[in-house]
Amino acid sequence: MKIRVEREKIVKAVQKLEGIEIVLENTGDAKEAIDLILSKPPLFRAELFKKMKDIVVTATQEYKTSAVDYNMIFALEFCFEDSVVTEQKVAFIRELQDFFRKL
Repeated sequence: MKIRVEREKIVKAVQKLEGIEIVLENTGDAKEAIDLILSKPPLFRAELFKKMKDIVVTATQEYKTSAVDYNMIFALEFCFEDSVVTEQKVAFIRELQDFFRKL
């Protein structure tokens, strides 16, 4: 399953959780930030985080009005163990999206 998250939302999340302002220039930066965000057990379902095999991060640029005015969007693909059922995946992703919406 994949979701889209704007660069600014990831930056705000790390700032809120860790008190630091990060710079996201590429998928490696975003992956590191997402791992940091998800490692906070009280926020997300820790049991599902442990069953996650990997998070694949890809980047795209979304142009608003011109080639100069763009927003970096990261697609996060969550790869869970085979034992995790779809309902659990959806619940985990919904919880993460709700967290980003509140920022």
